[in-house]
Amino acid sequence: MRILHTSDWHLGQHFMGKSREAEHEAFLNWLLATVNDQAIDAVIIAGDVFDTGTPPSYARSLYNQFIVNLQQTCCQQLIIVGGNHDSVSTLNESRELLALLNTTVVGGVSETPDDEVVLLNNADNEPSVALCAIPFIRPRDVLESQSGDSDPDKKQALQNAIASHYQTAFSKAKEHNLPVVATGHLTTVNGQLSESVREIYIGTLHAFPASGFPPADYIALGHLHKPQTVAGQDHIRYSGSPIPLSFDETATTKQVIVVTFTDSSKPEITEVPVPAFRTLLNIKGSLQEIEDQINQIDTDSELNLWLDIVVASDDYLSDIQGPVQDMVTDLPVEVLRIRRQRQDSSASLTREANETLEELDVSEVFSKRLIDEPLKDDKVQALTNAFHEVLSEIHDDEQSQDKSKSKQEVVQ
Repeated sequence: MRILHTSDWHLGQHFMGKSREAEHEAFLNWLLATVNDQAIDAVIIAGDVFDTGTPPSYARSLYNQFIVNLQQTCCQQLIIVGGNHDSVSTLNESRELLALLNTTVVGGVSETPDDEVVLLNNADNEPSVALCAIPFIRPRDVLESQSGDSDPDKKQALQNAIASHYQTAFSKAKEHNLPVVATGHLTTVNGQLSESVREIYIGTLHAFPASGFPPADYIALGHLHKPQTVAGQDHIRYSGSPIPLSFDETATTKQVIVVTFTDSSKPEITEVPVPAFRTLLNIKGSLQEIEDQINQIDTDSELNLWLDIVVASDDYLSDIQGPVQDMVTDLPVEVLRIRRQRQDSSASLTREANETLEELDVSEVFSKRLIDEPLKDDKVQALTNAFHEVLSEIHDDEQSQDKSKSKQEVVQ
């Protein structure tokens, strides 16, 4: 039995004014070929199929066409679980139709644990693995809030509730006497984040410990975009995003993971590198150093190279856009961001000037605002917890509205 684990496609991402459609299309075509090359029996997408809850039409088209094209491969099944970027109602709206195409969609947490246990078949169409298909978990999915609880009590109660949900699904899966795989879409303790990862809190719980997972044979995680194992345990893994979703991910080789189950006690885990369909590059230095680096760039690529440039200079430069743009004239290169770096001697910190709100998410704006206040650490932590709890409630309300709207449309 061979399973391919992937996640965080973020179809429809709009990156600094640029569409990622060409890269995503190239990846999906590569993935279809890889499924056949690796003789894959089942594909698991561990959340964040789309970048937003209302993806553009081309993103939906890529998604639907991939599912259709997958039927022409050796793959028997496709399992899709929702992530924090996905709308539960958007994923679930075509669930019954996609079931006819050997696709199981679990957009949100189910009230019945049996609904989250899926049997995966091998090439002979025999059940070989029991999957706990667990999506991104929201607090209201597993816990009723109690007034008067302290922050530590809330975190512990939520952590216990999530662990209990996993254990319940795991117990159901074990009834089939097959190897067990579980999915998840969350941040784990000590997980390595990148710029493009939206820091998610499940209520006030920032990170889930590896000890909270059940003893499954493999745990396929999504949300963190850098491929990594969890707590040094080889069988608990983030596959990472298939394309760099921010400039700081460019140094990391992207991958999908193939998990092979045989008669042995442990599955064989293989990392399959994903080609770089477009190069994203950070360049930093003086204008002369930047020009030298640009002249050394290999531009032999089907897609234009994207640059993020930081001009580091003690000299005052009234215009940095013009000189940099002149350097890339007639080259298949696009400069997406140019920033000026100055030394702030009073704070002994290097700060990047000209940072705009468009470059920051709401959590970063909140954090930067807190820095300017003379607050003690415990106060900062309390405010941060309250802020993320409010964000979580807002997101839950939006999901509820989406679900109600979807039901109304069905009735009409």
